[in-house]
Amino acid sequence: MRLSRLALATTKETPADAEIVSHQLMLRAGMIRRLGAGLYTWSPLGMRVLRKVEAIIRAEMAAIDALEILMPAVQPAELWQESGRWQAMGPLMLRMTDRAEREYCFGPTHEEVVTDYIKRDVRSYKQLPLTVYQIQTKFRDEIRPRFGLMRAREFIMKDAYSFHMDDAGLDHEYQAMRGAYAKILDRMGLDYRVVAADSGAIGGAKSEEFHVLAHSGEDELAVASEGGYAANIEAAVTRAGDGPRGAPGAALKKIDTPGVTTIAGLAEHLKVPESATAKAIVVMGESGDPVLLMLRGDHMLNAIKAEQLPGIATPLTMADEATIREHFGAGPGSLGPVNATVEVIADHALANVADMVVGANYDGAHFTGFNWGRDHPEPRFADLRNIVAGDTSPDGQGTIDILRGIEVGHVFQLGDKYSRALNLTVLNESGAEVVPQMGCYGFGVSRVVAAAIEQCHDDAGIVWPAAIAPFELVIVPIKADKSQAVRDACETLYSELKAAGVDVAYDDRGLRPGPMFADAELIGIPHRIVVSDRGLEAGRLEYKGRADTENSDVAHDIDAIRDKIGHR
Repeated sequence: MRLSRLALATTKETPADAEIVSHQLMLRAGMIRRLGAGLYTWSPLGMRVLRKVEAIIRAEMAAIDALEILMPAVQPAELWQESGRWQAMGPLMLRMTDRAEREYCFGPTHEEVVTDYIKRDVRSYKQLPLTVYQIQTKFRDEIRPRFGLMRAREFIMKDAYSFHMDDAGLDHEYQAMRGAYAKILDRMGLDYRVVAADSGAIGGAKSEEFHVLAHSGEDELAVASEGGYAANIEAAVTRAGDGPRGAPGAALKKIDTPGVTTIAGLAEHLKVPESATAKAIVVMGESGDPVLLMLRGDHMLNAIKAEQLPGIATPLTMADEATIREHFGAGPGSLGPVNATVEVIADHALANVADMVVGANYDGAHFTGFNWGRDHPEPRFADLRNIVAGDTSPDGQGTIDILRGIEVGHVFQLGDKYSRALNLTVLNESGAEVVPQMGCYGFGVSRVVAAAIEQCHDDAGIVWPAAIAPFELVIVPIKADKSQAVRDACETLYSELKAAGVDVAYDDRGLRPGPMFADAELIGIPHRIVVSDRGLEAGRLEYKGRADTENSDVAHDIDAIRDKIGHR
């Protein structure tokens, strides 16, 4: 493409409201333009990248026999009411009414719609298994849209859904889709991890996330130094303590700690490490009574794990101060298990600890020398905390490192959650009605573009992986306004490279070399060929790869150029 026809609009200045690199560079490169909070228009340049991502996705979906469909973005409320998610999705869902006062939503996801579609056309086991997908716009009303495309309200997603007669069929397709996602990211040239995950509002028995690694990633990933264990920190399990608990070495002793209400303050007051203390968190139980959760002082509560415990109210609800004082006789910051009349659940990390420091259930007082069994009955032990760097991997292989990632894909084994709720049945070989098993598979099309930039950039701009770069190569003329030879060489080179299948851009805008070079680096074109009178006289062209520090020469020959850029 001739860049004079691209309406390229770049800028040197970094927009003040762009907080992360991908947002900054996409705005500076003119790939997107903000319309409203969390709403962006894609420019012709941005669309070139987006379409290349979509092409890779479609190729890998075809490879596993997934069939493309397109479902409405606007969905009737009754489908969501039938599944029970009309209220459960809460304020994330954009709701609307038509002129007849019928309720609709702008789809944040399409489990209900696709189940209804399959219900109308699929009647027999002979039509299964079946996997369908779409690439379509979604809308989720983020409370605070930020980071450009990372947390936009409107975004483009590839969502796929599979239907099966049994669990074995579901698992087979789940693994096929998992493999397809890995191939998509491999083809894009991105460094990523596949991690175990919590299923969240989508539901289902098993799910995994695909994360592009980046320092700016919002998610923390627990990855083992050996073996294959990897999980989102929300879903990462921790090992129970090894070995027996030590015998009590100190008597239970109450000490005054006036004004001390935090673990950091307690550790400083007593001159002990935070790991020698235990923190108390009071949540509400299903019965309506509070439950006391105990963790080691230097550990953090994992709210998702806590919410999934039997007997804990859903959603997880912290007890208010009035409730806490009614049951403990003290306020937050001085709570502990001694003489507690509510159920106590303690994290695994406290199972083998002796002589702990705990709250005394008196304001401004704590106990030292606390031991389970002696000073309070043995509690229910459970996995309550976030895993941390240095922990032993749950599978016993190596230790845990914490990496940061950007979630770009999520695969779920839904089971019959939606097919049963929406009364989808098919006839089996015996003529009996069976509720199919479902899988759900999402991939963030627009989000992976931003994630790629977060991983692949330098001080000059974007460093696209070749597979998703807007152009493969750019031709830059030097003093074309004064040299017919340069103009003719550029035109011939441009035509021949296009004919050879190279996705080539020709910078014919008539700018000085500096701005042309800067734009090529900013928008991340992987290869640059410079045409000048001096080079033409020597039969050579100047070449520079986007990540190269120095220029080099290449013969003025199409095959030599193709070899240089690795185009086959």
